[in-house]
Amino acid sequence: MKWRDLPSLASLRAFGAVAQTKSLSAAGRELNVTHAAISQQIKSLEAHLGLLLVQREGRGVALTPEGLKLSEGLNEGFSRIAETIEALSKANANRPLSITMTPTFAVSWLMPRISDFREKHPDIELMLNPTASLVTLEPGGVDLAIRYGDGDWPGLEAELLLPSNYVVVGATCLVGDAPAFKPQDLLQFPWLQELGINELSLWLQQNGVVAETRPNVTELPGYMILDGVRRGHGITVMPKVFVLSEVEAGTLRVLFEDIRSEGSGYYIVSRPGVIRPPAKTFISWLRAHCCAPAMG
Repeated sequence: MKWRDLPSLASLRAFGAVAQTKSLSAAGRELNVTHAAISQQIKSLEAHLGLLLVQREGRGVALTPEGLKLSEGLNEGFSRIAETIEALSKANANRPLSITMTPTFAVSWLMPRISDFREKHPDIELMLNPTASLVTLEPGGVDLAIRYGDGDWPGLEAELLLPSNYVVVGATCLVGDAPAFKPQDLLQFPWLQELGINELSLWLQQNGVVAETRPNVTELPGYMILDGVRRGHGITVMPKVFVLSEVEAGTLRVLFEDIRSEGSGYYIVSRPGVIRPPAKTFISWLRAHCCAPAMG
C-alpha cells in the first residue's frame, strides 16, 4: 500500500460524517469542529482526488455519484476498523491484571490485604507473580510491578508506595539480648537468603566485612524467609517495614540498620502512557492501603 497516495484521515473522516448527516454543520458537531473546518476538509479531499464529491441541495448537501461510491467504500472500511478496535479493546479489558512483586512483599504486605481488593472488585481477575527476578514490562504482558529501590528505573514511571530502609534482623531466641553488634559480629549467626538474590554479599561488601570462612547461608524461596527468621533458623536482611510490629513486640531484634539514601522503599512501577482501567483501580487501592493495617 502506498500510504503517501492516500488522502489524509482527517479529510476522509470529515467526508464520512458529511455523507452520513447530509449536512456540513451536523458533521462539524459530530467531529467537534467548525462548519468551516469541515468545508475545508471536503475541498482538500476533492482537490486530492480531482473529483466533485459533494454538492449543495436545498438546506443541506448531497453526494455526487463519485461521492456515493467513495462513501460506500469508506463505510465498509471504517466499519472494519471500528469492529477490530472494539474486539481489541474488549480483549484487552478482559485480560487478567498482571502484577509482579518480590515474594517478601507478596507474603508480608499484599496477601494479608488482598481479600479486601477481591471483595471490592470481584470483576477484576488478578494474575500475581511473586518473583525475585526483574520482570520486563511489555504491552499485553505485565501491567504493574512493585519493586524495591530508589525509584530510578529508566524508561519507566515509579511512584513511592511504602518507604523503608533495610535492616539485619533475627529472632530474639537466636541472637539473645547482647549489646549492639558490629557488622563483623553477625557472621557468627546462620543467614537466610532469598533464592536468586545476593543481599548478603552486598551487605557484607557495603559494610566492609571480610569473611575469613564461608558464611553459613541457607537459600530459600522468598515466602519462607520471614517464617524461618521467626523460628530462629537464621538472620536475614530485609526491609524494616515488614518486621516493625514484631520488633516492637520483642520477638525479633534489629541487629544492624542500613541507613540508605532518602527515597528508598517499594515503588509502583508502570510503563509510560495510558494505564488500563483495572490497573488504575489496583493502584488506587494500593494507595489507600499503603498505611492501613493488614486485614485479619
